[in-house]
Amino acid sequence: MLKGIIQPNHAPLNNFEVFILGLPPIVFITVAGLEEELETVDLPDRTTASGGNTKPVEWTGTTMLHHTVERLALEAWFKEGQDSVTSTYKKIGTLLSRGIQNNVHATYTLPGLYIMKRVIPDFDKANEGEPAMLEWTFKADDIIPV
Repeated sequence: MLKGIIQPNHAPLNNFEVFILGLPPIVFITVAGLEEELETVDLPDRTTASGGNTKPVEWTGTTMLHHTVERLALEAWFKEGQDSVTSTYKKIGTLLSRGIQNNVHATYTLPGLYIMKRVIPDFDKANEGEPAMLEWTFKADDIIPV
C-alpha cells in the first residue's frame, strides 16, 4: 500500500448507511461488530468441523441522543420486543458501503433484525461539549451479501 494515494474506487469507513424497513431514516454514527461465524462441532478425534449453519449476527450502532425522531423510533421498536412481544419486532435492515464517488461498493441484508439492548450514555459535567450518544445492540438472523 502506498501512503497518501487513494484509488478512485476507495471505500472509506465513514461512508455507510443503514436502512431499517418500517423506520424513519436513522443516522448511525458508528456500526461495529458485524461478524458472521459458522457453528462448529468437536469431533471424537479432537478436530473440529463446520456445523453447516451460521450463528445469529450481533452488532452495535450509536446514534446521537438529541436526534429526537430517531431516538423515539428506536425506543418504540425496542419496546416491541418487550413484554407482549409484537409480531413486527423483527425487521429487515440493509447496510450500504459507499465509495468516495458515492457509488455502492457493498450491500448486506440483515433479516430478522431487532434491538436487544440500549445503553444510555454516562453523563459527566467534565466533558463539556462532547455529544451524548446512545448505543444500541442489535441481533439479526443472518447477514446476506447482495
